[in-house]
Amino acid sequence: MAEQISIPVSKVQRASRFIGTGVKVGGNYLKHYARKTLNGDSSREQLHEDNAKDIYQSLSQLKGSALKAAQMMSMDKNMLPKAYTDIFSLSQYSAPPLSYPLIINTFKNSLGKTPREVFDTFTQKASNAASIGQVHTATLNGKKLAVKIQYPGVGESVDSDLAMIKPLAKKIANVSESEYNHYMEEVRERLREETDYQLELQRSMEISRACKSNVDNLYFPTYYPKLSSSKIITMDWLEGLHLKEFLATNPTQIIRNKIGQALWDFVNFQVHQLKMVHADPHPGNFLFGTDGSVGVIDFGCIKVIPHDVYQNYFRLFIPGVLDNYELMIDLFQKNEFLYPGDTEKERMLFIPLFKEIILLISKPFKQEVFDFGDDEFFGKIYAFGDEIYNNKDVRKSKTARGSKHLLYLNRTYFGLYTILNDLRAKVEIKAKFQPEFLLNSTAN
Repeated sequence: MAEQISIPVSKVQRASRFIGTGVKVGGNYLKHYARKTLNGDSSREQLHEDNAKDIYQSLSQLKGSALKAAQMMSMDKNMLPKAYTDIFSLSQYSAPPLSYPLIINTFKNSLGKTPREVFDTFTQKASNAASIGQVHTATLNGKKLAVKIQYPGVGESVDSDLAMIKPLAKKIANVSESEYNHYMEEVRERLREETDYQLELQRSMEISRACKSNVDNLYFPTYYPKLSSSKIITMDWLEGLHLKEFLATNPTQIIRNKIGQALWDFVNFQVHQLKMVHADPHPGNFLFGTDGSVGVIDFGCIKVIPHDVYQNYFRLFIPGVLDNYELMIDLFQKNEFLYPGDTEKERMLFIPLFKEIILLISKPFKQEVFDFGDDEFFGKIYAFGDEIYNNKDVRKSKTARGSKHLLYLNRTYFGLYTILNDLRAKVEIKAKFQPEFLLNSTAN
């Protein structure tokens, strides 16, 4: 993949680059309608593919929050047409890397030295490049290291990038103005944290230490604060395969289950014991060993779960609660699925919708062993997502639904479920990793 020798940093430069992409997208629509007029038929899928390629090319050159938002949308298979999810998902594993001179400048500005002055060896080419930063391989005193370097200007452009992509997100993701504005502050906060490498370093060490002691078959890098800064994180290099590479080895069901169990326990230990969670569960953040172990290589996106949000949300998982109408409505209001001022029409629309969402997401918690290879279960999830996406009454709603704090929590679980489905894993739903009030609970 060709390297970038420069990156737009100022608001004007970044906006100008994206405006140019908007012109291309407009041209794609004109071509689409012209073909439709002349031939009587034009593939909507081709339009989506043309737009997705042009938008991704622009975002991958801009890096930062704009590209990260595309990555987030690609993880939700019900948010975008398939052409967008396929192309935007490239940012989970790779994006065009920055050239070595730009990396040297970051080191000089951040650590006061060049990479070769800090390490014994340092690769000029990136081993991995994503939305916020890229990773280079280094050695020091015989130890192989991974050095993550943040792209120039990324931390300073979060607000302007999110404002820039607003029309795009509303258009292709089919979200309303109220939904976009309601959740964007939450997205903004997480992205600001994700560009704070000192915070990431602290959380990486704390969470990995806690998980090592409580969850089997996980491995984590050692982190090196003295070789890190606000723009650089240095850690051990972890060996392992990315998900697609791992699945290509045709692993046994036993190994698939072992990995699936580690991932399930990893997420649920954090949620139910630490009350915070690694909220970026795309496959690029994990490495898989042929022995069934899982390496975790990125703690940039962490969602801290407020106590009241945790209590109100997971009480909906208690068997019988959704059959107790008064209790269900009370919890729906506390979770901001419903509001006291809703009309009867709105209640008739949203009560069954959120009841179905909770039934789907909570289903694995209610069984001793859950088979994530169950295509019927995932077929219901995707079909329900399509139903919401195409429901005009939902899109016309002027009130955003759901606490903003649930955005990353739901994203974490559906992202986890998707990886477990790819693995075709059967997972034990251990009491150790469930809310205490789910055990031996009733709706009363």
